[in-house]
Amino acid sequence: MATVELRFSAQPEHVRTARLVAAAVARRAGVDEAVLDEVRLAVGEACSRAVGLHRSHGITEPVSVVLTEEEKAFSIEVGDGVPGPGSDPATPGAHGASGGPDEAEGGEDEMGLAVISGLVDDVEVRSGAGGGTIRMSWPTALATVHP
Repeated sequence: MATVELRFSAQPEHVRTARLVAAAVARRAGVDEAVLDEVRLAVGEACSRAVGLHRSHGITEPVSVVLTEEEKAFSIEVGDGVPGPGSDPATPGAHGASGGPDEAEGGEDEMGLAVISGLVDDVEVRSGAGGGTIRMSWPTALATVHP
């Protein structure tokens, strides 16, 4: 299992780099060429969402992207440092069900997740005290080869 980890400061200009790295690693992992645009778009949405959350909550830690090549699948996890619902609201940067410090942000967040869900069949969104993670995976060519 090969893993590539990318960490970048929460600046919008770094999202493009994350998309390019994800597409290159996905291609090397054996993801079908026809799906690479979906990988780029989904990673762009997930990274843009993480950057927006970091900036709106004043979080200075980097956004993380972990790209993992498994035997029959390629997965990407995009992590943010924003504590999720159920975290202590007194904690700086915490956001609850109300949508955080900016109510408009909740709508943009939901739209980004809807776009990702439309692009990726296998997607999981997790949120906890340490931040949130969007995990996406695609089958590789090895998974689609039949004997």
